[in-house]
Amino acid sequence: MIDLKSIDELARRLSDAVPPGLREAGDGLQQNFKATLQAGLAKLDLVTREEFEVQRAVLLRTREKLDALEASVAELEARLADTGAPRH
Repeated sequence: MIDLKSIDELARRLSDAVPPGLREAGDGLQQNFKATLQAGLAKLDLVTREEFEVQRAVLLRTREKLDALEASVAELEARLADTGAPRH
């Protein structure tokens, strides 16, 4: 989920950037900015920080297992080379 505090802050900053004459014409300008930002961000294919961190941890564990397997294979290949047995 998108952090609503960030959206509120961005909407406020956009509203503050509007020239004073236009700002007075629309009291709901900040709300319109906020709604537009939320709608636009909702259309994006984003994941939460929590989901990202979970996948990052899974990837790290997978990398560690792959490294261990590569080391095991290298050790087995070295043993096989030492015995003079044919490789496939």
